[in-house]
Amino acid sequence: MRHDDIWRALDALAAEHGLSASGLARKAGLDPTAFNPSKRIGADGRARWPSTESVAKVLNATGRGIEDFASLVSGLPALPRGGGRGGVGRRVPLIGLAQAGGEGYFDDGGYPVGGSWDEISLPEIGDPNAYALEISGESMEPVFRDGDVVVVSPAAPVRRGDRVVVRTQKGEVMAKELRRQSAKRIELASLNPEHPSYSFELPEITWMHRIIWASQ
Repeated sequence: MRHDDIWRALDALAAEHGLSASGLARKAGLDPTAFNPSKRIGADGRARWPSTESVAKVLNATGRGIEDFASLVSGLPALPRGGGRGGVGRRVPLIGLAQAGGEGYFDDGGYPVGGSWDEISLPEIGDPNAYALEISGESMEPVFRDGDVVVVSPAAPVRRGDRVVVRTQKGEVMAKELRRQSAKRIELASLNPEHPSYSFELPEITWMHRIIWASQ
């Protein structure tokens, strides 16, 4: 377990409830600055960990269990049983990943538009612009397989190691893992070692959104 994984899980929990890190801390009855980036590194430059008491208060405030939080720490929670096309909950736009590179599905900011989307019913997700993609191909096996549905949040913070959906200026849309992002380049990896990794200059990327859920 890494320091970054714990903070990423807290950021993901905040995003799923439509909150900033400060908003999540406030909701849990903590100092609003408790989860700020400046509080994650000590004055000596060493990484700081959130206290177990802080995490417990966050879970209590959001109605989540320690198992949910552990899933977020590991990188990706699965949808609860009952999630899917026939489930009850908020309706989220859905298209196939293979379709996503076509015209008319996203606006310039990467938000779903148009009337050609299907829908999927999911438990409530804080991001009003969240959307779902049905995975096609083998490049993300064994984590995501052909036919799996992933839910993508444009509002969720993206960090190294996250699984993301990226659209390039050429119109390609791909699901990958963010391996590295610098001021000039983005490096993306296919989870299946038999498929290539990619490196792009930042101007070559139109948008990049984080995958927050998966139905498998």
